[in-house]
Amino acid sequence: MSDAAVTEGGVEARKRSFGEVMLPYVRPRPLAALLLGISSGFPLALLLGTMTFWLAKVGIDKKTIGFAVGLTTPYTLKFLWAPLIDRIRLPVLAALFGQRRAWLFLIMALLFGAVWMLGASDPRDGHMGPFAVWAIVVAFLGATQDIVIDAYRIEILPEEELSHGTANNQFGYRLGAFAAGVGTIALASSEGFNLGWAAAYGLTGFCIIPGIIAAFWAGPGLHEAVVRDKSAQSFGGWLQETLVGPFSEFFSRKGAVLILLFVLIYKLGDAMGQVMLNPMIVELGFSDTEFVAINKLVGFWGLIVGTALAAPLMAWLGLGRSLFVSGVLMMVSNLTFAMLASRGHDVTWLTIAVTTEQVTSGMGLTVFVTYLSGLSNLAYTATQFALLSSLAAVGRTWLSSPAGIAAEALGWTGFWLLTTLVALPGMILLWILWRKGFVVESVRKARSGAV
Repeated sequence: MSDAAVTEGGVEARKRSFGEVMLPYVRPRPLAALLLGISSGFPLALLLGTMTFWLAKVGIDKKTIGFAVGLTTPYTLKFLWAPLIDRIRLPVLAALFGQRRAWLFLIMALLFGAVWMLGASDPRDGHMGPFAVWAIVVAFLGATQDIVIDAYRIEILPEEELSHGTANNQFGYRLGAFAAGVGTIALASSEGFNLGWAAAYGLTGFCIIPGIIAAFWAGPGLHEAVVRDKSAQSFGGWLQETLVGPFSEFFSRKGAVLILLFVLIYKLGDAMGQVMLNPMIVELGFSDTEFVAINKLVGFWGLIVGTALAAPLMAWLGLGRSLFVSGVLMMVSNLTFAMLASRGHDVTWLTIAVTTEQVTSGMGLTVFVTYLSGLSNLAYTATQFALLSSLAAVGRTWLSSPAGIAAEALGWTGFWLLTTLVALPGMILLWILWRKGFVVESVRKARSGAV
């Protein structure tokens, strides 16, 4: 696929049939990206969706739940240690598997143990301290795993498969999040398998297995060639290349500051809603069985549809227009939750809201991550994508942390209306970027590998 097809839609993409647009989804590299996404998606879901549900069920107040999301702060700071992950080779493991896979296998082993320990913690009766510590450990390891997986995914996908591989990766990510959210709750709930939180969290830790399979299937990736090219560098050259190069290259692009601001606020309204969704479901009186059934039967298929439509949407409309369309649709999904809040315990409206949210969020997140992937220069993949995704995570964590206060003050209906309004600045900034041509130009420069 040409640059025009990826970034503008272009005549070339519009001439292709629907079958031709969908075929890359089942190619080997995009399928490997799907498996990597499963392993990438489950840790954060355990901390955001499942943890907030757990805290709400044991009686933790909404304000504490809102600020507990701050425990995922490592996801907002991962760009600080991403340069080290990019350049440091692990003894023995790197020689056996290559740098990306060596880091991946090490982090996955540590993450598996940390998830077990988090599940064994108990946030009740003043025991939030150990619980918070293990939540931070899981967040740090999950964020580090994301650094490796995101870079590895971008490096194993050829340009013509980038949008489909990213869509598959996001589908896998949501599958992992689904397993960690709905699956873990079903395992722990007295209305489900009644295994308790410790066993439920521990079993969810096995979501690392698909990523391990993908890593053996896809091979070492492009990073190994880069490492060989840089092997003769002096220490000063290594330091410059590691710590300065990724950031100086990005900020040399036109509109770099506006792009970073857009990444920061684009999904803020959606993030605020996600923080308080599960507490609202509990407060409205929906049972665990109702919540799990609707997410499993309706939300899952909505996720499939939304994620699958993302690549054709980008091919036909282009990246800039797709970002705008998906942003508007995510605002609409928040309005459906406002309607649910106004009606109370209404299974029909819960079904409508969850379906709308899953379709629009699956589409919107895939388009957004494709944009971030395209912005990541192939010479500095891990660091630049970590920087961009860290900024996006700031909106999900610290900027959305006061969501509990807003819900307390405005009520659930007012809160969801607020999340819709909060999304408007991101849409305005996207329009400015698109009009100035910064969306297309920055992606083209990054994909060229120019430094």
